[in-house]
Amino acid sequence: MTFEYPLYLLFLLLLVPAIVWYVLRNRYYTAEIKFSSTKAFEGMKKSPVVYLRHLPFILGMLASALLIVAIARPQKTDNWSNKTTEGIDIVMAVDISGSMLAEDLKPNRLDAAKQVGVNFIGSRPNDNIGLVVFAGESFTQCPLTVNHAELINLLQGVQFGMIEDGTAIGSGLATAINRIKDSKAKSKVVILLTDGTNNMGEIAPVTAGEIAKTFGIRVYTIGVGTRGKAPYPFRTPYGIQYQDIDVDIDEPTLMQIAELTGGRYFRATDTKGLQAVYDEIDALEKTKIDVKEFSSKEELYHLFALAAFICLLCDVVLRNTVLRSIP
Repeated sequence: MTFEYPLYLLFLLLLVPAIVWYVLRNRYYTAEIKFSSTKAFEGMKKSPVVYLRHLPFILGMLASALLIVAIARPQKTDNWSNKTTEGIDIVMAVDISGSMLAEDLKPNRLDAAKQVGVNFIGSRPNDNIGLVVFAGESFTQCPLTVNHAELINLLQGVQFGMIEDGTAIGSGLATAINRIKDSKAKSKVVILLTDGTNNMGEIAPVTAGEIAKTFGIRVYTIGVGTRGKAPYPFRTPYGIQYQDIDVDIDEPTLMQIAELTGGRYFRATDTKGLQAVYDEIDALEKTKIDVKEFSSKEELYHLFALAAFICLLCDVVLRNTVLRSIP
């Protein structure tokens, strides 16, 4: 049994002082009458009414307690569910190079990627998800985990300048592969997000893609950036100045990696488009979940209210019949 308003049950504590007062009153304040002799009363048996004299108080306290419980809205809950899931392991590989500060996506590419990534993580409660970041080199920001709260904190803490600048796409993908290759999950996925072309690192992107294919890892690649030019903030002695720079994404390589591993390539030219890309990946990688759920709540307050009414009715009847007092 549960209660809709459990805090109301605290009012039951108010009954304690009333009970203490009643006990003390009957112990120290007893009605008396003086007789010169009690011989006339010897052998008389106590009337059964004597044993009922405390009943009205007990009924009053019981009625009060039942009314408080009724106000707290007791409910009976019946529920059952059968749920089976197949987990997917996902590693997000995110480019954090300097070009990710371009503001064709708002507030900029990196912050947009982080926010959309947070939304994606929130939509995958049953999956192990990890995070790899790369620029001129790569490292694991968070290994595969189901602790999505901690993963989100680590993702939100990612920023430009954490590692040497550059764009090592092959290294970033290789690090992601290394983190997921030994997974026992039925489906293993890497989401690779970048806005440039590979210009650093010892591993070619396509080579990393072939490694992913060997381990049965599907790679979804995302090219981030508008077509043509994008505004980029430059620090100057006079403050931040913006200059349009060319958007140069190696789409053929990203397409090749995706095709090689059985994934897909996406182009996101604005923040809304990037969200749509993650939504599509989310739909493509949904697992089959067999769920049978049943839940019902039955209100019980009326039973307690009825019991309180019966107690009060008995109290009134007793006070006006067998326990009736003479004024």
